[in-house]
Amino acid sequence: MKRIFMTLALCISAGVLSATAQTNWQVTNTFHIGGEGGWDYVTIDAPQHRLFVTRATHTLAIDEDSGKVLGDIPGQVRSHGVALVPKLGRGFITDGGGSGAIIIFDLKTYAVLGRIPTMPDSDGIIYDRKLDKVIAVSGDGNALMTFSPDIDPKNGKIDPPIDLGGAPEFLASDGNGKVYVNLENKDLVAVVDLHSRKVIARWPVAPGGHPVGMAIDRAGHHLFIGCRNPHVLVVMNTDNGKVEASLPIGTGVDATQFADGHAFASCGDGTLIVASEKNGTWEVDQTVKTAAGARTMGLDRRTGQIFLPTAEMQPNGTGRPRPKPGTFMIVEVGRK
Repeated sequence: MKRIFMTLALCISAGVLSATAQTNWQVTNTFHIGGEGGWDYVTIDAPQHRLFVTRATHTLAIDEDSGKVLGDIPGQVRSHGVALVPKLGRGFITDGGGSGAIIIFDLKTYAVLGRIPTMPDSDGIIYDRKLDKVIAVSGDGNALMTFSPDIDPKNGKIDPPIDLGGAPEFLASDGNGKVYVNLENKDLVAVVDLHSRKVIARWPVAPGGHPVGMAIDRAGHHLFIGCRNPHVLVVMNTDNGKVEASLPIGTGVDATQFADGHAFASCGDGTLIVASEKNGTWEVDQTVKTAAGARTMGLDRRTGQIFLPTAEMQPNGTGRPRPKPGTFMIVEVGRK
């Protein structure tokens, strides 16, 4: 009997330690990069251990192990996001400046291959491998844009845009023809059927508002939506738009991610929220202190490491703090 109790105690202890380890996320490294420009979305090239970070007028390729700058892609007015298509050796950068464009570059040499005209305020962008489509949004144009990744980089044209009826921010695809788009100014998620090229539903994000970041759990049929007003992480069912949870997060969220049962929300106040589902209920597991301004992130699903760009922030009169020139950095968060 004594052995049985000891075995049970050891099993319980091991379970507690395992659960604790699963939520013990912390900053593991900081890469000081420097250089000019702000920052926006982060895209991970996991097989090549690279980060692509847009920096307004240019985009950096950074080694995720050392922080070394591998390449600097010029020629943007106001870059936002990057989508990668490794099978073609191509990358695509949304440029929201002027009338809008997508810059096509070579993934090996970082050379610019061409510039495709799009729509003003071209912003969030993803590549859907199953559909073999690059998908992007235009904030000012209130539209979803698509094109084939083998587009002619000199003379190619995007497909006819799809009117969303609101200003989009970021998006996610289920891989079967449905694309979910945050409409920030409408407090809605627009559901687009790419086969009919129409919006087939609009789902409220209440009790959240001003949705910006979005990630998807295709297997679990969940969207993870970062909202700025109020500051919550909304968990939404991708089948019917039902809001299954609303979790408190920090201020200034700009990105969400999902991997291995964990949802993440990166916030400009220097917090990273980690949440998971337990017995059918979503809960916040941990709030990781990162760095002020670290509002976007990329997640390497092979290693579980998270990379958040930011810089040293300094007062800006009565307005928002601004980055100190030359202090751009990447904060790395991992699990220990």
